[in-house]
Amino acid sequence: MSVIASTSGTREHYTISEVAALTGLTAHTLRWYERIGLMPHVDRSHTGQRRFTTRDLDWLAFVGKLRLTGMPVADMVRYAELVRAGDHTREERRELLEATRRNVLTRVTELQETLAVLDVKIAHYGTACGGTPT
Repeated sequence: MSVIASTSGTREHYTISEVAALTGLTAHTLRWYERIGLMPHVDRSHTGQRRFTTRDLDWLAFVGKLRLTGMPVADMVRYAELVRAGDHTREERRELLEATRRNVLTRVTELQETLAVLDVKIAHYGTACGGTPT
């Protein structure tokens, strides 16, 4: 889902403060993303103010999902570089995303196992405290 879907109307450009408000990222983080190459080149107004597009917002939403996977920043930057390099990098991009997916599935399994242990402990305390097991 696009970040833009939550905004009213269609606009062509957004200031850094508007993007910060829409994404929950700080202006400092947005500037850092641009500096390290995680963001594509952001257009500037005649006064030098950053002018983000809907496409930039969509990219930031995707980067947010990558962050949630635990993907290292260096891998996210590499992915961004591959995207900018063009279609001939599709296979490498797919491999990078598949590796990330495998890591996420491992973490999901670990979390499910941890949840099962917590459930056993919670049931034990429920019984020990005079309640009924859940």
